[in-house]
Amino acid sequence: MAKMSLIVIDSFGIGAMEDCEQYVPSDCKANTYKHIREVMKENLQIPFMYSSGLGTLIDNNPEPQNAYGYAKLAHHGADTYLGHQEIAGSCPKKSNKRLMIDIHEELKKALEKSGYTVSYPLEDCPVLLVNNAAVVADNLESAVGNIINVTADFKKMPFDEVKELGRTVRENVDTTRVIAFGGPYTSIEHILSCVQQKNTKQWGVDTPKANVYGEGYNVFHMGYGVDIARQFPMIAAAHQLKVYRLGKTADVLHGKGPANPIVNTTELLQTVSEAYREESGAAAFLVNIQETDLAGHAEDTQWYAALLNEIDKWLRETFIPQMAKEDILIVMADHGNDPTIGHSNHTREFVPIMVFGDRVNPVSIGERSTMADVGATLCDFFNLPPTAEGESFLNEILNRST
Repeated sequence: MAKMSLIVIDSFGIGAMEDCEQYVPSDCKANTYKHIREVMKENLQIPFMYSSGLGTLIDNNPEPQNAYGYAKLAHHGADTYLGHQEIAGSCPKKSNKRLMIDIHEELKKALEKSGYTVSYPLEDCPVLLVNNAAVVADNLESAVGNIINVTADFKKMPFDEVKELGRTVRENVDTTRVIAFGGPYTSIEHILSCVQQKNTKQWGVDTPKANVYGEGYNVFHMGYGVDIARQFPMIAAAHQLKVYRLGKTADVLHGKGPANPIVNTTELLQTVSEAYREESGAAAFLVNIQETDLAGHAEDTQWYAALLNEIDKWLRETFIPQMAKEDILIVMADHGNDPTIGHSNHTREFVPIMVFGDRVNPVSIGERSTMADVGATLCDFFNLPPTAEGESFLNEILNRST
């Protein structure tokens, strides 16, 4: 039974997109891969990925023996969650920046109309307390105005109810994301004690201090204008295709089936290999290697290079030798995070696409206008209905005679 796998090396961009000036002008000098290579020199050892398309894309080397290309980001900005919604086949709409100080009154009315009890728990503060169990406020960790958080005490509001509250908030705001989350080992009183003001008009919960993370923590991300039902994982679930979501895909992609949000790269790669070896049926594996992104945020070029070395060795020595003749693997990124350009944020870069398998032709799939082409290709491979957006490149890469 055929398997198809997607491995996303989080933040591994290959050069700034043409429209970077419209977003963050400093990103226009970004090239995550090339700059890591220049800094690390011989300490970056990724011969497999280099010979599989990176060398062709960056240095105009001869064509590799596998399919390769690169993709633009169709979503606005450079975001892991939004990027994965796009990869899965549904490009998020252009959002707007909103702060609670500007929207709290209308949002309170909308929540009350939906049957919630809503109050202002703190004087002269625009955060909302819902059913005395969850706080609706600005996200303090992201760019100002991008995200509204729903932070809950699971002892007073179970996670399923928190998700429903999050969906209601999502219906009434046009920010990039709404994130509903919480934990059973905090209290609504402690969550409220962690509300603080940041950047003058930004009011939110300091979530690391709020004790929501750790055992029992759960989170639900909701993008703006995202058609979740027409993304590959949900289409697969509706047609009883088993889909593994391993690494950060367990957090940022909606779906059913085995899910494990492993962060440590060594543990994640071992888990992927074991699950792949043990799976005897048709299945898809969706994997995000998160630590490369963390290294980018830390502006730690040495750590980033060490992770790339580990991934390259695992691909060539462990994972690809495991693949059956009919299996296909796609390796790509979701955006950039150049650790060398003076800031720790994601960078708006093109992303590489490398495709492997005995039946895969050594062809260029060129520049893809959206990463959603990957989700469309996954659906095509498993003969599923098409994703909301994207064009499959399966016929371009597949050798039907083998």
